[in-house]
Amino acid sequence: MQTEDGQIISQCLNGDSAMFGFLVDKYREGVYALAYSKLGNFHDAQDITQETFIKAYQKIRTLKRHDAFALWLSAIANNLCKNFIRSKLKRPDREFAEDQSPDILDNNSMDSYRDNLIHESLQEALNSLPEVYRQVLMLHYFSGYKNMDIAQLLGISLRTVAERLHAGKERLREEMITMMSETFKEHRLPVGFTFRIVEIIKRIKIHPVTQSKGIPWGLSLATGIIIAILSLNPYVPQLDQFGTISGAPLLSESKVLKVGEIPVDVVKVSNVLILSSKMGKGKVGEPKISDMRNTIFMDPKAEGGWKQRADMPTARNGLSACAVNGKIYAFGGMGEGVYNSISTVEEYDSATDKWTKKADMPVPRNNATASAVNGKIYIIGGIFWDNGVPQPVYARVDEYDPVSGKWTQKADMPTARSGLDSCVLNNKIYVCGGLLGPTATTPAFEEYDPARDLWAKKADMPTSRLSLATCAVNGKIYAIGGIPDMNSPGISTVEEYDPNSDVWVRKADMPTARGGLSAIVINGKIYAIGGYILLNGPISLATVEMYDPKTDIWTKKADMLTARAYLSTSVVNGKIYSIGGAGQNAPLSTVEEYTPEDWQSNAISTKGKLPSAWGRMK
Repeated sequence: MQTEDGQIISQCLNGDSAMFGFLVDKYREGVYALAYSKLGNFHDAQDITQETFIKAYQKIRTLKRHDAFALWLSAIANNLCKNFIRSKLKRPDREFAEDQSPDILDNNSMDSYRDNLIHESLQEALNSLPEVYRQVLMLHYFSGYKNMDIAQLLGISLRTVAERLHAGKERLREEMITMMSETFKEHRLPVGFTFRIVEIIKRIKIHPVTQSKGIPWGLSLATGIIIAILSLNPYVPQLDQFGTISGAPLLSESKVLKVGEIPVDVVKVSNVLILSSKMGKGKVGEPKISDMRNTIFMDPKAEGGWKQRADMPTARNGLSACAVNGKIYAFGGMGEGVYNSISTVEEYDSATDKWTKKADMPVPRNNATASAVNGKIYIIGGIFWDNGVPQPVYARVDEYDPVSGKWTQKADMPTARSGLDSCVLNNKIYVCGGLLGPTATTPAFEEYDPARDLWAKKADMPTSRLSLATCAVNGKIYAIGGIPDMNSPGISTVEEYDPNSDVWVRKADMPTARGGLSAIVINGKIYAIGGYILLNGPISLATVEMYDPKTDIWTKKADMLTARAYLSTSVVNGKIYSIGGAGQNAPLSTVEEYTPEDWQSNAISTKGKLPSAWGRMK
């Protein structure tokens, strides 16, 4: 059944541009609030709001999922805000107000302030909040949006909206809440705003978009759901490029988008989100991310710290990787060509920057998990695809000895599953979540003791999900992000497990909701790397965010050079290696190295200006 937005968009595409005014009226206050939450200036926010709707109309033919219009619109607004901020920073005279004309100064004063003291106090209070809280407060008090409206625009759950509103209000004094409501009433969009937009777009001709030769995104809802159920990666299958099971979980209301929480900075939306693989080649046929950003959640250039290393011989996504004795071992995955899981094992030596072929796994599989204990690597679970046909998921466990190259089958995992993840604590492997197949996710949490070859059932995760990431730090285990079901986008949920009490506790959400990510621990911090969000199809991410379990605070870090999902990460000699994964149009062989000590961070939480309990959402 077509949504109200979809009906309006269809009429716009059929030549009735005036119908777009209904969409402007419906979302203008929300876009205005989002713009103000990023810019802190009513005049600039109004300009960005107008530009957002004009750009949305110009590009409306690129929106294949009409029911995702609100999310798409918010992504455009965030992108324009980021570009606006960047352009201001590049102006050499940006700090010299005296160089501006009196008219500009007067306009800024009229549009952005009721009173300098009140405005500065309000801005200081709002700026002390992470953007995810600031956004929902703006939408609630500025736009008058109900929780359902906020959830739709930001692509987050109603529960998340309620949590963020509650947490945001708790961190602002009551008088600030009252001041915020009164100030916003004086800075509404002008009455003629919608009319002005409609008059502008009447002169804009919507041109059809040339279809990419890449993935066939324009599938029917039923077909898309079937593909999503049959796959663990968010990419629709394509015989000549992916060789992967892929299929976008179709969003009804997506949580990244959550742009998931669109919490993370949206920097650049490509003119065509799905780039053809012919539009510039990297080493294995992926678009050149360094100069053609095809993902919306990454800076236009890395901040430094990441560098390219030797490509893995076999391009693949859904692989598992593990480090032992200073070497990294990549296992299985989905390669290029026909939809077949592979059994390939390759070893990477970071000291020489070289790859070596090793003995294949006993059975081919992808979306398994790998963990190392006492110099042995354990490949657990996964799924086997045979010429495009998915087989039952595995409970199988195979032990690999990197020294001898020998494989040994071990006791099966109690719960057969794929899309799971694992981590090691006290020489035991903890396996978390996954897909039971073909549609059901699981919260199953099980412990494996390699010394005794025994499995034990532990308390289930509170949130059932697959394609998540897990890490162990300071005696606790953290389950991060993932996909709650095959019809949903990624989530930002973080849950902590205490093996002593066998109890799970909710922690601060990851800023960017996503599935298909990887996470790794270094220096007591967790780095959540890559993944994907949904926006008119799956969009790979280069996003890197760091979590400090001691403070329960997330911090933005420099993006990878190459956006990707379903990658794997390992640490060797204090450096992080991101390996393989799914780019926008093909499985990748890309390997990138990061030195955390060299990262230039951009803190999401403003430490020092907030209460010590900041970010602790249980």
